[in-house]
Amino acid sequence: MTSPIKNDVTLTQPRQVEQLYAGVDTQDGAGVKLTRVLTHQLQHRLDPYLMLDNFKSDDPDDYIAGFPNHPHRGFETVTYMITGRMRHKDSAGNEGLLENGGVQWMTAAKGVIHSELPEQEDGEMEGFQLWLNLPAKDKMNDPWYKDFQDDDLPKFVTENGTQVTVIAGESNGVEGAVTREVTEPTYLDIHLPAGANFSHKIPANHNAFVFVYRGSASIEGKQVPVKNMAILKNDPNADGIILEAGSEDTKVILVTGRPLNEPIVQYGPFVMNSQQEIIQAVTDFQEGRFGEGAQ
Repeated sequence: MTSPIKNDVTLTQPRQVEQLYAGVDTQDGAGVKLTRVLTHQLQHRLDPYLMLDNFKSDDPDDYIAGFPNHPHRGFETVTYMITGRMRHKDSAGNEGLLENGGVQWMTAAKGVIHSELPEQEDGEMEGFQLWLNLPAKDKMNDPWYKDFQDDDLPKFVTENGTQVTVIAGESNGVEGAVTREVTEPTYLDIHLPAGANFSHKIPANHNAFVFVYRGSASIEGKQVPVKNMAILKNDPNADGIILEAGSEDTKVILVTGRPLNEPIVQYGPFVMNSQQEIIQAVTDFQEGRFGEGAQ
């Protein structure tokens, strides 16, 4: 990590919190316990994002079965492994080991079958999976995959000791590991010392949310407790966010993106723009057009 930088972002009207969500405890894959933070009901409000899951457990029974072969079409998955080891294999021939601090970015596009299976038998596993929608014009492109180890991800530290990992987008002049032209995603992992603050510019036309996974944060006077998502209010005059840590060290993810404003039709792991396209996705999968599963 380079020498500290000044977080001299000047905001004239920081965003306020519109609403807090605590998420829903559920299971996915072969019984992996997780909290669904961004649920189906919020897809239009947080367009272009479709889902956010948070998994955290030191009980192997909660995660050991993993996510065996399953299909996707029409969107991107971004898996951020804070602690743990999980192997990805897919029908396009990609394979990668996701380890502490690493990110796996997969563009399912026209269709992929993949598996995500733990490569650990004990200890803690913690991380996030975010689903990012694709514009209609890109949904039937070829799949794409890349994994980034912790050292591959751009990071910076501010003068007050705040540490920021830039998974996607840009912050304080630091370009992220991934950029996307249409949805313009920004995905930051921000670690604030107790009492510290951090400012970040957000385009007025972007949807944005914060999820606190350690400690607690304050946004324009609104307290955001641990394991809560704060949806940031859309305001044509707002130009960013000021995060303040509470009385203990705080860790949050900040996610922003430009809405597609296109129809969202979802059937399980398929997200398209019409019911007809969903029927076609199911047919293509059943007839083997997604390729062979990850062996």
